[in-house]
Amino acid sequence: MKAMVLAAGLGTRLRPLTNDRPKALVEVGGKTLLEITLDRLRESGVREVIVNVHHFADLMIDYLGKHNNFGMRIEISREDILLDTGGGLKKAAWFFLENSGADEPFILHNVDVISTIDLYSMAQFHVEHQALATLAVQQRQTSRYMLFDDQLQLCGRRSAKDDKTEIVRHSSQLQPLAFSGIHVISPRLLSMMTQEGVFSIIDTYLRFANQGEKILGFRADEYYWRDLGKPESLTQAEQDLKQRSRE
Repeated sequence: MKAMVLAAGLGTRLRPLTNDRPKALVEVGGKTLLEITLDRLRESGVREVIVNVHHFADLMIDYLGKHNNFGMRIEISREDILLDTGGGLKKAAWFFLENSGADEPFILHNVDVISTIDLYSMAQFHVEHQALATLAVQQRQTSRYMLFDDQLQLCGRRSAKDDKTEIVRHSSQLQPLAFSGIHVISPRLLSMMTQEGVFSIIDTYLRFANQGEKILGFRADEYYWRDLGKPESLTQAEQDLKQRSRE
């Protein structure tokens, strides 16, 4: 299985830690966020990864070289301008399409989240349900909710700040769930992406859901998850890791 690590962001919420390095090279418990993500992917059977870079891109490339790509095949997708999640994936699409006829799903993983979500089980769920994309979701507080029906099909989104709601697929009952920054995607989605330049993959999912495509949620409530976008989150994650090591 292949994967893409989204690591090109500026990491503004992590300043001043990102004043001299990309957020992917910020450390938690003595490991960089990038190493933690690559370890999780490798444990799930991933051996080939593409990483998008922008902020301090050369530091990222040097870091991977010094660590022999952590024993994996790692390609770099350099973004001269930030392309957001959808644009970044589209630029890296060649990596997942290089073997003609390839239909194995791949993982898309934010570098600034840490979790124990079972990526293998998530991929199996994706295949069994023949989804176009599967999103790891949890029932927790967030600033932006994804809305799903009782079959866990994506139907829209809602902002917790202003309660602005966008519905793309009608359902009598909607459940708001928090997206965890981890996706499993079928390669056929790549040829369906018509947007160009800078765009969000979430906008793409909503458009496909509106067209009747199966964009599913994978309930990951039982697993540990934390966003590492802020310095205080890093501190809490370190405490969590110490506690888990004692259990």
